[in-house]
Amino acid sequence: TLRKPISQSSMADWASKNLNMHTQGIFRRRISISNMLSWNGGSIKKPMLITSNRTIKKEACEMFKLVQSYMGDRQTRMDRNHVALVIVTKCWSMQGLRDEFYVQLIRQTTDNTGYRSLAWGWELMAISLAFFSPSPKFQSYLEGYIYRHLDSDENIAQRIKELVDLKTKKNSKSRKKRKQNTEDEGLPVSTYARYCYRKLQKVAVTGGKKGLRKPTVEEITHARNAIVTPSLFGSSLEEIMLRQQDMYPGNKLPWVQTQLSQQVLTLGGEQTEGIFRIPGDIDEVNALKLQVDQWRIPSSLSDPNIPASLLKLWYRELEEPVIPQQFYKECISNYENPDAAVAVVQLLPELNRLVLCYLIHFLQIFAQPSNVGRTKMDVNNLAMVMAPNCLRCQSDDPRVIFENTRKEMSFLRMLIVHLDTSFIKGLV
Repeated sequence: TLRKPISQSSMADWASKNLNMHTQGIFRRRISISNMLSWNGGSIKKPMLITSNRTIKKEACEMFKLVQSYMGDRQTRMDRNHVALVIVTKCWSMQGLRDEFYVQLIRQTTDNTGYRSLAWGWELMAISLAFFSPSPKFQSYLEGYIYRHLDSDENIAQRIKELVDLKTKKNSKSRKKRKQNTEDEGLPVSTYARYCYRKLQKVAVTGGKKGLRKPTVEEITHARNAIVTPSLFGSSLEEIMLRQQDMYPGNKLPWVQTQLSQQVLTLGGEQTEGIFRIPGDIDEVNALKLQVDQWRIPSSLSDPNIPASLLKLWYRELEEPVIPQQFYKECISNYENPDAAVAVVQLLPELNRLVLCYLIHFLQIFAQPSNVGRTKMDVNNLAMVMAPNCLRCQSDDPRVIFENTRKEMSFLRMLIVHLDTSFIKGLV
């Protein structure tokens, strides 16, 4: 289920205040907002958005050509993967270029009469949202634009037909071109829009790709594949189990959870000072994430902080937390009562219960006094670093968040100390 955008503001509202209005012809007539936000086969001579930054002004015009190249509306010698890599790298490196890029994409996917071009435009948006988000000010407008395309396939097909018919009347020679344009290629727009909508809501919180290493072609390919094949990160537990059904049909637990947990132990994590508190190198974590999403665990791993950091990320990025939202109040109400805390676990859906019990069993290994002496991570520290990955406070009030954080930690501590997880041994 996808929630409606908080703001129902239209792109026209944003455009009237922020668009850098273009002119045309010898009399330099201003182009209307609707034309400014409709597909354009030519170049642009200045940015779509008002800016005083000279670098952005120059890059914006080049960016428009790259967008056209990716969508197949402009010839280029580069393959589409490399075009996407150049675009993503520019925007990832230059924050001021991001809103400009998303506005350009909105323009090129509006009243576009080419099915293939339209699909590739939406595909480019989906790929880009894996790396960077729009500014907070522009997010609600982009969210609203995407939302309006969630069930728009019939409307788009009708609109394309109307536009093509209009062109055909103006130019009877365009029949051949019309045939090319109505060729249905790529996924339905609603499929891209649904993916983009969920991805935008996540990237607005996480902030996109982190680290110092620039995006790679492998990451571009991975981001494209994720549109159709859900990632092991950021999906729901049910989606993850469904995805692994072919490869590991007998598994009761997510492969990613058990494999990363085992890697932490194999590399001596229970004897590593600051485990789960000291983050692994972010670029190494990103590289491992890419491998794990392809069902691979590299044999070259040596630092237990790398799989430990990725494991925390996996729990944190789950679409719904391990302890579903409807049980949140019961958890923070019973943060001091061991029996009540354990009773909440028994109420969870079976898959959530198994995943949570596996995590608690895993943490109980680190809570053993012989390991605490080495890791300096006692049960309180373990609860502190793991609670935010299992429970999510929905309030925006800083006081409520602060108060609940303490209760979340205490609840998880109760489970580490009192929950019997002996049944989980040997379960995969």
